Parts: sequence; C-alpha cells; structure tokens
Amino acid sequence: MTAPRTPKIPYGGDYNPEQWPAGTWDDDHRLFTRARVDTLTVGVFSWSLTQPAPDTYDFTVLDRVLDRAAAEHRQVCLATGTAALPPWLAKRHPEVNRTDFEGRRHRYGQRHNFCPSSPAYRAHATAMASRLAERYAGHPALLAWHVNNEYGGACYCDLCAEAFRAWLRDRHGTLDALNDAWWTTFWSHRYTDWDQIEPPNALTEHWRGPDHTAFQGITLDYHRFTTDALLGCFRAEKEALRAHDPDTPVTTNFMGMFRPLDYHRWAPHLDFASWDSYPPLDAPPTWPALAHDLVRGLKDGAPFWLMEQTPSTTACRDVNPLRRPGELRLATFQAIAHGADAALYVQMRASRGACETYHGAVIGHAGRDDTRVFREVAEPGAELEALGDAALGARTPARTALLFDWDSWWALEISDGPSRLVRYRDVVHAYYRAAREVGADVDVVPQTADLTPYEVVLAPVLYMIKGDLATRLEAVAARGGTVLTTFLSGRVDAHDRAFLTDVPGPLAGLMGVRVDEWDARPPEVTQTVTLGGLRTHARLVFEIVLPRGAEPVGTYGAEPVGTYGAEPVGTYGAEPVGTYGADFYAGTPAVTRHRHRDGEAWYVATALDQPGVDWVVRRILTRHDLLGPYAGHPAVETANRVTPDGRRLLFLLNHAAEPAGLTAHTTATDLLTGERIERHDPLTLDPLGVAVLRIQ
Repeated sequence: MTAPRTPKIPYGGDYNPEQWPAGTWDDDHRLFTRARVDTLTVGVFSWSLTQPAPDTYDFTVLDRVLDRAAAEHRQVCLATGTAALPPWLAKRHPEVNRTDFEGRRHRYGQRHNFCPSSPAYRAHATAMASRLAERYAGHPALLAWHVNNEYGGACYCDLCAEAFRAWLRDRHGTLDALNDAWWTTFWSHRYTDWDQIEPPNALTEHWRGPDHTAFQGITLDYHRFTTDALLGCFRAEKEALRAHDPDTPVTTNFMGMFRPLDYHRWAPHLDFASWDSYPPLDAPPTWPALAHDLVRGLKDGAPFWLMEQTPSTTACRDVNPLRRPGELRLATFQAIAHGADAALYVQMRASRGACETYHGAVIGHAGRDDTRVFREVAEPGAELEALGDAALGARTPARTALLFDWDSWWALEISDGPSRLVRYRDVVHAYYRAAREVGADVDVVPQTADLTPYEVVLAPVLYMIKGDLATRLEAVAARGGTVLTTFLSGRVDAHDRAFLTDVPGPLAGLMGVRVDEWDARPPEVTQTVTLGGLRTHARLVFEIVLPRGAEPVGTYGAEPVGTYGAEPVGTYGAEPVGTYGADFYAGTPAVTRHRHRDGEAWYVATALDQPGVDWVVRRILTRHDLLGPYAGHPAVETANRVTPDGRRLLFLLNHAAEPAGLTAHTTATDLLTGERIERHDPLTLDPLGVAVLRIQ
C-alpha cells in the first residue's frame, strides 16, 4: 500500500478543535477555505477526551470534527491519539510511566511518557486504535491513519529489562554468542545467565551520560532494542486498525535525522513515510534537504508527506526567531522538490495555553485573516491548487547515493575514542551539501540498498560495515563508478568489534590504503591540506595513510609515503590527491584516489572543512558528468522529479536575499506562472523565489 490517492498535493495541518468552543469552528473552516486548506490532521492528543475512564469511550466531539470536515469537503488524517497517556491510565497502572536513564520512575506528566514494554499501555492503546477504526473506517473524510506521534524516548524499567533479555535471546541465540559479540572477557563481564544482564544506563555501564559506556556492544544493542520496542507498539496499533480497515493507508510521523530510532527498521511497516521538519535555527538549506531525501529513501524513493512544519516560529527553543517573508513558501516548495506529496503545518489555530501557546499557527489567537503569516500560508495554497496533480507520484532520478546508517551513527558516538567531537550528522551533511550545491540529485539510502542504479556512492564515516556491503561497493567501482569514504570508516563489525585487519577493514582493498595510526586533536588545532591548487584546513582526526602495499618508513619527510614507479596504481595502492602540511606526518596523504578496475575509490583521511569537501566531491561528480546546469550558483537549489508518465520537473529555489540571474538550459514551462521559457532565455528568480519547470 502507498500514500493516499489525492487529486492534488494535500495542504493543511494539525487541527485541535476540541480545545475551542464550537462557535470557533465556523471561523476556522471559513479561514481554511480562504487559505485553500483541504487536509486536517486531527485527534493527535485526544486520548483523555475520547476515553475519559477505563471503560468509557466518548466519540461525540470526534464525530462532529470528522462530519464537519466531510461537509466542508476536507480530508482528515486521523490520529490514534496514543502518544500521550490519559491521567487515569498512569494512576491505575503506574508501570506505564517510564523509568529514565538515571533509574528514576517518573510520575504522570508531559507526553511521550509511556513504557513501550508495558502490557497495560499496549492493551489500552491497541483497544483505542481498534475502536477508532471500527467507528471511522469508510468515513467520507478519512484519508489516512496517523498512529501515535513522533515516537521517541527510552525506558529502563524492570519490564524493559525483561523485554531486553528476551530480545537478546532472539538476536544472539546463546550466551556464548552474546559474550563473544560484546567481548565480555574484558573487565570480567562474562555472563552465565540471561537474568544477569541489566539495561545499560547511569546505574550500570555508563558514566557522564548516555554516550559514555564501558561496553559499546550492550549499549548499541539497547539502542536497537528501543527501536524495536517502539516499533512493536506501532505494529500492534496498525494491526488493530487493519482488523477493521484494510484499505486506508497508515503512517506515523518521523523526525528526520533523529538519532534515537533507526527509521530504516521501521520503513517496511509504513504504508508511506511522513516526517516533521523543524531544522536547527542556524542550519543551511541543505540540512532540511538532507532530511527530506533521507525520508524519501525510507520507501525506496516513493514520495513522502511533510506532516509538520511551522508557518512562522517554533516554541520549543530558548530563542525562537520568526520566519522571514518568503521563507515559508520556499520551505514548502523545497519539501515538494525533494519528494513530498503533502505539505502540512503545526498548528492550524494557536493554542491558548500550555507550552505551545507561542508556537506558530496559521490562525493566531485573534482569529484574523489579514496577518502576514495567514497571507503567506494562503499563497502556496493557491499555487498548489493550480498545480493540481502535476507533481503527484513523481520520483527523483538520482545517480548519486549517500549511505546513511544509524548503527554507524550510534557506534561512532558511543566509541571511547579516538575523538568524541566527531558528529556523524555533521560529517554526512558536509558531503551531502557538497553534492547538492552543485546540482546533483542525491538518494539517501541504507547500507542494504541496491547500489546498481548509482554511478557515485558517498559513504562518509562508514564506521560499521555490515553484511556484504564491502563487496557491493567494490562492484560499484568495478563497473566504472566512484565510491568515497572517509576517516573512521571500516572500523567495526555489526557487534561493534574491531576488525582484526588493517584499517579501513573490509574497505582497505577497495580504497588501496592502510591506516596504522590516527591523531586526534582539540578543535582549535587545524592542519592545512593541499588539494591541487587549493589550500584548505582539517581538524579533529588526522589518519596517517600508507598506500596499500607500501612499507612504512622510519621518518616522514615532505614527500608522500611510498613510491609508485611504473606499476599501475590500481594494483599497487592509492595515489595521493591531497597532503598534510604540518607535524611529523607532513607531506603524507590526507586524500587519496585508487583506481579499481574501471572505476575509482576516494579516501578522505581527515575532517576537511567545507571548501575541501566541496573540492573532492566536485572532482568526483565531474568525472560522471553529474554537475547540475546551475552548478555555478550555489544559492540556487535544484531538484528533479519525474512523473509516472515520464515528464521531468525541475525545481529551482533561490535561497539568497538577492535575485538570481540564470540562463535557461532547456525549453520549459513554469507551472507556477504558466510562462514558456526557451533555451538560452534569461531566467530570473526573485529573492527566495521558486520556479517549477516542466521540461519540454
């Protein structure tokens, strides 16, 4: 099953009419019509309303909400409401409340406050999902099911300890296998009974917080267990929905690059992917773009839904700047450019109280339609209405893949060395940004993805190598493609055990290098790296690289280690492309390229700054003719989608505060203005402007 079938891109957002007197609903729908809002997400936090007591269900308000939506010809994404417990459930079953990392059993409060291993929670949540599906399956307003909301958080209670032990028995089979996987001969940790195993937290294996653990294996497995425990809650609710409604698509809203949960493990269980976009305040445009492409990659490139974004400001940070004029429209079309087939907001009407009083809303507390925010919501609403189904179902024809791996993320950042300052997302984003800013479409995919469609595979900080990935990467290069990886790659296996071979482990042959030593330094210590005519900088980790097959020398002079002679590079070792400029390893390779049959493998041995990353990635993309037509305009984002009938759409987004003067590279029609553009015509994008070009 795929995303809901709609005649246009759904437009709207989270609507909580239960917070308001019924008289307000008339104004809401009048304003929704003016803003071209056709889709409402309802019931997200309605559990205490629809089930005020253990044996009492009351759907009076929800009936009116859905019936009114249908009468107004609007669609509803109906939530199960199980993300926040009703107070009576926590009082009646205290074990549904989570125990935190410090070992404290919480009392009732906040949201995301349930233990995923609690039988009481599972029973009541699935009962609620079942009641909702039984009542609303076939309702004329129902478009999709929205299970729970923004799953997240871990629990360390006794119920989770028991569930973890059961999960470990299923994963490892025997205690001997578990002891080997966790390397428990270290520090006398060998387990002789499953009951001896405790969840890794501040009272057991950790110090100074969740990322400081004495045994990476057990902590890594607890991350995996938490992912599966929460996924089990989702699957149970989905099964309850399916028992009464086999046809309506089911999703839950993710949070993009959210570290606690491995969304790749969830993907097969979603009918369509959806996510909530709230990028960091100082993030460049490529940060939300990376998250969009990651979510699109969860379902093998199928379109996703943008389930939430703010129309103006958030309310969850210490300082919450306002979106500037034009930024909302630009963000909405950026999501669509990267594969979104819906654009929804949080929230439709501003909350009168509690912690989201100041969260942005389409309709403010005064209920006006003459505010700047309302006008800026209405503008893309009208444009999407005019766009119709032109982009629906369109996919991204990427020839570049970026590997994104939660296991590598977790294992890297819980590693006790060489540097706790390396941040997985930051390094991955640097390489993604370099590709996107020169116009390459990028698929963000898991380690298990089929790599045959891609000419370039970027795999930065590929810390953990699982399954046959190394062989499949070699195949990419063998057929003429290019593979890139970086420092701290190929270090550990699926259990977070070091490979008993030269670094970068299974990738060493492909990369043509060997790494015996690595130097970690504070962030203020930088190294110059020379890349052709560019002198750039690097920091944090400096791996000392030997071309594979070369013997280490006693001293490191100004020349790269090893000699090449007449031997083809592909059979001897990698050639230096960039070199360090200081310390005892001055002149040794910082960036290498290795010919592997018909292709190439690049190894970047240090954390280059963005200009250095840009230089390397541009060289690789140029080899495959993958630079976009507007690669010389880094502020102009481009993205391609191809419709089911084979038409190509090119999205142009100007992220600059100044106009962008371009020259059309082909004949096209701008679907937002209806203007026909001939090849070589001047093409000007307004500041924060958008064009959607249908290529002729």
